[in-house]
Amino acid sequence: MLQNLKFSILDLAYYTENDPTPGDVLQHSTEVARMADKLGYHRYWFAEHHNSAALMSMFPEIMIAHVAANTEHIRVGSGGVMLPNHSALSVAERFSMLEALHPGRIDLGIGRAPGTDGRTALALRRSWEIMKEDTFPGQLDDLLGYLAHNLPVDHPFSKVIANPDPSLAPDIYMLGSSGGGVQFALEKGLGFVFAGQINAEMAVPVLKYYRDNFKPSIYYDEPRSILSISVFTADTEEEANYLAAPTLLMWTLLSTGKRFKSFPTSKEANDYPYTLQEKAIREQQLSKFVIGTPGKVAEQLHDWADKTGVNEIMLVDGYAEMEARKNGYALLAKEFGL
Repeated sequence: MLQNLKFSILDLAYYTENDPTPGDVLQHSTEVARMADKLGYHRYWFAEHHNSAALMSMFPEIMIAHVAANTEHIRVGSGGVMLPNHSALSVAERFSMLEALHPGRIDLGIGRAPGTDGRTALALRRSWEIMKEDTFPGQLDDLLGYLAHNLPVDHPFSKVIANPDPSLAPDIYMLGSSGGGVQFALEKGLGFVFAGQINAEMAVPVLKYYRDNFKPSIYYDEPRSILSISVFTADTEEEANYLAAPTLLMWTLLSTGKRFKSFPTSKEANDYPYTLQEKAIREQQLSKFVIGTPGKVAEQLHDWADKTGVNEIMLVDGYAEMEARKNGYALLAKEFGL
């Protein structure tokens, strides 16, 4: 087993029938982040999703600012900011302000996908021309240049500053769920997070490829890799499987092209009448999950770390009930010895 393995949390801010208002979702996220801070978790990240009735995570920077102000030690960041939806200068400015407010505690995780459907992506970007071209490579160059104050002299915005001091840059990670994102992480020497909750089968080869090919950069002297994966734990195996059912149902329905109005409760998910096709799909989804008692989960996560060589595991939050969510993270913190 790897020594000094860190554990973190990715919060998707699910809106369920157990939350009377969308505001309660964000308040619950704040409560869990405070608890994670006290328990010794390393990071607490928020994602960017749009046009979803089940997710309250449209703009991670707002929750990053709020949670960082309500915690003391834990790093807070984005998992991630979907760069094609934004101006590179605007992202650099926002995260420079966050870093100034909370020095040494802010992370910028960067994604290439829109985090939504095509029509909503158009509404965000406001131009079919932009939609048609891959702007990400240039945007990433610009973002890093703004943060480091080292845009090329002949760059049209070389005189534009995103902050008064390049020390205001957050820690930067590239996100990926295939072989695409890792190439940018290696090219720039950034940290890398692989989304095992999306594509667990590629986690081992892609993360090993990152570690084997990383070269020191102005950002990191050595590879910084994280595996994110859906984790559910409880006092018993039966309860852990019961709690995992909503996320399993969500992935099953997404795989069949169905949309859901709100994130299902544990009871709704466990009572759901799966068709034969859906049962088969559900079984296929299980590779994306780590489910069980704290001891079993810890054993599986250390095995994942050994196979991928990561420095850190990020637990993807998918609990439908607040008390189960808090209990799960408390049990794992005790099991991990945080």
